Amino acid sequence: MSQHAGPASSLKIYLRLLTYVRPYIGLFAISIIGFTIFASSQPMLGYILKYFVDGLANPDARLFPGVPALENLQLLQAVPLLIVFIAVWQGLGSYLGNYFLARVSLGLVHDLRVSLFDNLLTLPNRYFDSHNSGHLISRITFNVTMVTGAATDAIKVVIREGLTVIFLFATLLWMNWKLTFVMLAILPVIGFMVTSASRKFRKQSKKIQVAMGDVTHVASETIQGYRVVRSFGGEPYEQRRFLAASEGNREKQLRMIKTGAVYTPMLQLVIYIAMAILMFLVLLMRGDASPGDMVAYITLAGLLPKPIRQLSEVSATIQKGLAAAESIFEQLDEQPEVDRGSAERERVTGRLEVRNLNFVYPGTDKQVLHDVSFTVEPGQMVALVGRSGSGKSTLANLIPRFYHHDQGKILLDDVEVEDYRLRNLRRHIALVTQQVTLFNDTVAANIAYGDLAGAPLEDIKKAAEAAFADEFIVQMPNGYQTLVGENGVLLSGGQRQRLAIARALLKDAPVLILDEATSALDTESERHIQAALDTVMKGRTTLVIAHRLSTIEKADLILVMDHGRIVESGSHAELLDLNGYYARLHARQFQDDDQDAAIEDRSAER
Repeated sequence: MSQHAGPASSLKIYLRLLTYVRPYIGLFAISIIGFTIFASSQPMLGYILKYFVDGLANPDARLFPGVPALENLQLLQAVPLLIVFIAVWQGLGSYLGNYFLARVSLGLVHDLRVSLFDNLLTLPNRYFDSHNSGHLISRITFNVTMVTGAATDAIKVVIREGLTVIFLFATLLWMNWKLTFVMLAILPVIGFMVTSASRKFRKQSKKIQVAMGDVTHVASETIQGYRVVRSFGGEPYEQRRFLAASEGNREKQLRMIKTGAVYTPMLQLVIYIAMAILMFLVLLMRGDASPGDMVAYITLAGLLPKPIRQLSEVSATIQKGLAAAESIFEQLDEQPEVDRGSAERERVTGRLEVRNLNFVYPGTDKQVLHDVSFTVEPGQMVALVGRSGSGKSTLANLIPRFYHHDQGKILLDDVEVEDYRLRNLRRHIALVTQQVTLFNDTVAANIAYGDLAGAPLEDIKKAAEAAFADEFIVQMPNGYQTLVGENGVLLSGGQRQRLAIARALLKDAPVLILDEATSALDTESERHIQAALDTVMKGRTTLVIAHRLSTIEKADLILVMDHGRIVESGSHAELLDLNGYYARLHARQFQDDDQDAAIEDRSAER
């Protein structure tokens, strides 16, 4: 969608926005009836002045001569009674209009937020790679509120004030059509001013939304990384970053307010010039009209500027909403994660074969994997080793189809992974990564997450015991019902990692992928985990990515990767005999481990 959508595009966005109002059409109709009642009361209030002024000269005059039940009603009694009746009538209209439109508005916010959030869950990984979380959150919170302004608040003004203008004009035409036609001459000038201001509001509103996303982004990044900020003295840098984002937002908001502040008085000036001309003409063309007629006419004409001004100002609300709706629909129109697969298996044996696999990340021209081929038989353990950036994690991400490959094949039980239904494929794979994600929920709910929700506590405990997590869980205040805080902030890195491994064990999937799964563990925990993993790996196809070579010495096959290529493959012993890349890695790490052990021994002696 273009950044500066034209009128046709604006109409298209607005019509699409109104489709979200469709479920609330009954409530919407009641609110329109309410606003119609409210609008009809406006000319009544003005017209009653005619009877009041005429009543000053002759209070005993009859208001409804010839009407059987009301013919004896004098202006003296009728005018106060009519004022009370009009107030009640107006109050009823205001209540029906405002209350039922608010219900539509809140329903719309809810529906849009849920649509956006549900849509986020279907988007492919590359979408999250190229959009920062602050802007995505801002879209669900700030932009949705702007949209509701366009879809409901603006409609409220358009209907209520629009009908008020129609009723007032109709009454004025009925009272003196010649004078009213003179007034109409000013309308094209007002129309031109509204159109030119609309374009400005739309452009500025888009900038405000981006600036608001920047504010959210900086704030969420700082909150999530507060430990890094504090340990590296990043407070002044973050303060400057947030100040710049907030300043940018303030300036853009001010620019929009300035446009409105200049535009509204100009419009008002045009309207009051029209009023001045009108008063001159009233005095000139009063004819045989009574003073009451003239006062009522001037009063009704004087009521016109307010609704006309509000109708012109609604343009700003609509433009803000349309700019927000544009960004919302951009996300809703994103293609969800591609799932063209149709194959489903109740359970797979876990035979994994990779043939001539090449991979380039979407939107880049950098090839990450070059002609990778290997086979893992069911129950075997394969380890991927190599420097950071050699393509190990990319390979692990392609198996559960977080990214799509189009060159080469990845076969699970002799079926290309692209041919499986996505949910079915991922049900066969348990993944434990270096970056553990935990939710602000209980320990038990974090282990039995997603498809595993509702698993018996006994099974959860068994998985925790196997992952060596039970020992610290039972010491927590409420055991398995203890809340772990946002992203497990109340746990150590090793504890979080063990919960993630317990989650993977509870899933009991035939294929297990451990991407640096023991990296956050101390040596003691790693030994425990290693023993647990030895048990867990039996009967499962396991793909292990590790920097620490000690964790992969028992692997059936070790693949050494460098710059996206497999440069060596074989068992631990075979690769050491080769005395090549792996042997050098092993020697270097062995030396580092010896130094660490010596440091630990010296500390113990002290």
